[in-house]
Amino acid sequence: MKRDFEAPGRSPVFAREAAVATSHPLATSAALEVLQAGGNAVDAAIAASAVQAVVEPQMTGIGGDCFAIVTEPDGRMAGFNGSGGAPAGISTDYLAARGIEELTPTSPHSVTVPGAVRAWETLLKAHGTRSFETLFKRAIDYAENGFPVAPRVQHDWNDSVDRVSGSAAAKATYLSGGKAPDVGQIMKFPRLAETLKAIATGGADAFYTGPIADDIVSTLQELGGVMTREDLAACHTTAVSPVMRDYRGFTIAELPPNGQGVIALVILGILERFDLESLDPLGPERLHLEMEASRIGYAVRDKFVTDPGYMDICHTNLIAEDYLDQLAAMIDPYKKLAELSGTSLAPQTDTVYLTVVDKNGLSISFINSIFNSFGSGILAPESGVLLHNRGAVFHAKPGHANTIAGGKRPMHTIIPAMALKDGAPWLSFGVMGGHYQACGHAHLISNIIDYGMDVQMAIDFPRMFFDLDTHVLEAEKMIPQSTLDGLIAKGHEVRRATGAIGGSQAIMIDKANHTLIAGSDPRKDGHAAGY
Repeated sequence: MKRDFEAPGRSPVFAREAAVATSHPLATSAALEVLQAGGNAVDAAIAASAVQAVVEPQMTGIGGDCFAIVTEPDGRMAGFNGSGGAPAGISTDYLAARGIEELTPTSPHSVTVPGAVRAWETLLKAHGTRSFETLFKRAIDYAENGFPVAPRVQHDWNDSVDRVSGSAAAKATYLSGGKAPDVGQIMKFPRLAETLKAIATGGADAFYTGPIADDIVSTLQELGGVMTREDLAACHTTAVSPVMRDYRGFTIAELPPNGQGVIALVILGILERFDLESLDPLGPERLHLEMEASRIGYAVRDKFVTDPGYMDICHTNLIAEDYLDQLAAMIDPYKKLAELSGTSLAPQTDTVYLTVVDKNGLSISFINSIFNSFGSGILAPESGVLLHNRGAVFHAKPGHANTIAGGKRPMHTIIPAMALKDGAPWLSFGVMGGHYQACGHAHLISNIIDYGMDVQMAIDFPRMFFDLDTHVLEAEKMIPQSTLDGLIAKGHEVRRATGAIGGSQAIMIDKANHTLIAGSDPRKDGHAAGY
């Protein structure tokens, strides 16, 4: 699709040697600094993520989880699952005895073991060349000496005042006079700075044992949680093989469960059975097929996807061709399907996605999250660690694939991805936006492959998703009313989204021209750069 240079918009970044795309300019500059000093893509990603843990506290942090795919220039891939499990002492019986029927986002029981720091260390040991001490310098400086609050960050921060007001420590740390900081206001997190220094010199063990762990455990136990020092000390990152499926001649790679990446492949597998290329990319026919495929895919997710040790079937069965034929046959191109089962999962989440490709062709697709905006809102006061609430996706009662159990990892929405062309790395990409991510991966890939968009056009292109409980379609404001009318005629209920649906970063590797092409999401203050 040809770019219209008279329309407002951002061009992709073209680079010869290395490229970075993150959701914050300060993180991008930190990654570039590492690359230009001789570090590799994995080093740069960790440096960027550490900065984001400071400057985007509503989105990410060391109290969250992390997933990554690292790809060698020859196409060999390594996957990393850095998600933590529920405390060993939790069970449905425990919750039932206390009258807890639902895991609310601010409950101490919604806090699973944070896996990010262990994942960062595992990534560096496997593929990095620099130490935490080197890579944390920018993050420590921003936490200790301050950083200016960016406009998009302030917008999100302002929407989360109630969340951080529930904890005295969080309120004192994140609010200024009871309000979110202003745009450009300098914020400092001195306790987090000391914690980052401790991890920089002592490694991940400094987080999972000793005073920092004690602070996390005592904070949760004072609120009625059951996490112990033993739960934290047992945290580990799992090496996994990406699950792959071709889409119109390109190989798309996702991480296996407990993440929802396989559902992106399910959606793409369904869509491949339709002639999308002949349809208007912004027309009701294309978006109807995309939403119907996504609704079916998410019903599959909610029935099957969880910690693989608890799944009834192997995830590879979900992308078997005969099963995808069966799912695609459910779609009527002219009419909305009868309502599929809904879900009680929390619909609004926050995540940062970033990707780096270095001068040697090593690439990393990397995602770090605290789930809801400001996570659980629970801040460990001495260490300054804001704790995520990924456990809120668990079910408190028996009988569901994602029912809570001691040590069990919850179903995860955050999913990094890679795409190969002729067996070689072609696109490192990811989407932010919680539950939207599987749908977002399919949308981005279809934009590029079916409609020939460049990476920035594909990221900028309007998005649609559906309410997970009501299945009402939510449309970004750039989608024309005529398209919404066409969807209504097919039986959909449609409303305008109140803001952006998700966000994205991507780097395309153009081997023919020896060029890297990076795109980032302006709706999330995304920033791409290269050299």
